Amino acid sequence: MRRLGHFDRNPTGYFGTVTRASVTSYQRARGLPATGSVDSRTWTSLRSRTTPPTRDELYPPTTNPPAKPDSRCLTGRVLCISKSSRTLAWMINGRVVSAMDVRFGSQYTPTREGLFQVNFKSRDHVSTIYDTPMPYAMFFSGGQAVHYSADFAARGYNGASHGCVNVRDKKKIAAVFDQVKAGDKVVVYK
Repeated sequence: MRRLGHFDRNPTGYFGTVTRASVTSYQRARGLPATGSVDSRTWTSLRSRTTPPTRDELYPPTTNPPAKPDSRCLTGRVLCISKSSRTLAWMINGRVVSAMDVRFGSQYTPTREGLFQVNFKSRDHVSTIYDTPMPYAMFFSGGQAVHYSADFAARGYNGASHGCVNVRDKKKIAAVFDQVKAGDKVVVYK
């Protein structure tokens, strides 16, 4: 559906209202009964117009497509964090090494924007203010850090951090944590 211009998101494996609308759009464009369900005629039509998806198409690096990187992210080693796309891209010299979904602080505890650097890292950190786990924490602005959040993994965007950049994919942030060094840049932008 995405290759044919009828689905503008990354696949999640969930067939909900957005997917149903995409199927309906495709069916109308091809003169098929517009049911929103993938019956054998729709499936045959789809398969005849596409090739099997690649692994990256089936399992994209994030649920949200990463934004165009801020210009400050194009040189050096950077945690490039876009608030508009809600993604973090770990970049080295302008190349995305890893990308993941993130969430931010609430309106009362906003995540600061700007150019920072990783001040210190703590693999098994626990917040001294909120007494909550912050695994794989990479601090960049006072008490604000990039870190894994079990709450984000469980509840998604139904919550918020206290100003930190929460990551939902534990394996990805663990791998990035092992690569990032104190002094590496952190760019948080709209």
